[in-house]
Amino acid sequence: MSRSFFASVLGLALAAVALVASPADAKSRIKDIVAFEGVRDNQLVGYGIVVGLNGSGDSLRNAPMTKQSLEAMLERQGVNVRDGNLNTKNTAAVMVTANLPPFSAAGARMDVTVSTLGDAKSLLGGTLLVTSLQGADGQTYAVAQGSVQTGSVSAGGASGSSVTKGVPTAGRIAAGGIIEKETGFQMVNMDVLRMTLRNPDFTTSRRIADAINQRFANCAQAQNPTIVAVRPPAGMDMISFVTAIENLEVEPDAPAKVIIDEVAGVIVMGDDVRISQVAIAQGNLTISVQETPAVSQPAPFSQGRTAIVPQSTVSVDEEKGRKLLTLGGGASLKSLVGGLNALGVTPRDMISILQAIKASGALQADIEVM
Repeated sequence: MSRSFFASVLGLALAAVALVASPADAKSRIKDIVAFEGVRDNQLVGYGIVVGLNGSGDSLRNAPMTKQSLEAMLERQGVNVRDGNLNTKNTAAVMVTANLPPFSAAGARMDVTVSTLGDAKSLLGGTLLVTSLQGADGQTYAVAQGSVQTGSVSAGGASGSSVTKGVPTAGRIAAGGIIEKETGFQMVNMDVLRMTLRNPDFTTSRRIADAINQRFANCAQAQNPTIVAVRPPAGMDMISFVTAIENLEVEPDAPAKVIIDEVAGVIVMGDDVRISQVAIAQGNLTISVQETPAVSQPAPFSQGRTAIVPQSTVSVDEEKGRKLLTLGGGASLKSLVGGLNALGVTPRDMISILQAIKASGALQADIEVM
């Protein structure tokens, strides 16, 4: 057999594989489209002091909280400065924030973010002193300390000119937080676990429950478009059960929707968007007004004055050659985009066309304007 024959057979085989694999490409793992109950970050916040700044800190006259914090900190170290006149600009009052990862153990480290409260110009080169981080319940779950990295550049001159790149008033401390207390959430002993869909949908919720029940009979129930409740079978704990089901593949479904960002001129349309019978025409009308001043010179010995006489030229330009576009009933997204591109419309014109089609009742999708 010739080499060309083998090449043809190989091409047909690859095409067949692509056709077979294409439906599976639309599937997603359960772990990628749901969030598991209790498996989430917890936000922490604290108030602290950054020291060691090169004259770019808070002015104590305009930031009384910095002065009070500095006095209280020095008193804890055995230094009494309340009767003195503090006039340093090397400290700054800051808020420290962090996300406590789920199932974090005491002693583990995490990143923290530091942001100024007063009129400090930069945190570059500063060091955060020990700061306790509290949760929403008011309890301390971590402490933070370390050198602040801003990743920015800020410089200024005596004349008042300055150059700033990035945001020097906010920075991060990599692994600067130490977890002191665990949240106490125990997943292994749970009898029922609820999974929350990131994009709620009745069909997707039901498909997730069916996929789990095919693997483990009567272990999942779709309660609503957002919640799927699962119960591990006898003899299996919750951790092992979640490990077994989170990699099951499901084809998500979603309602037809058109997302419009009018500021950036961005349009995103789903594949399920359909257009009923409709005709579209689009054209541009441009009106130009041009001012051409002319000089009026008086005749000799007429005792007149030279004057400027305004002259206006108004022109109207209407773009021609645009045809009326007709879309048949049930036209797909591909037909709609192809037809609008055939009209040569810009993204902003396309936004107006889509909104007009929606107003006429011919767009079978929801429009969400960002």
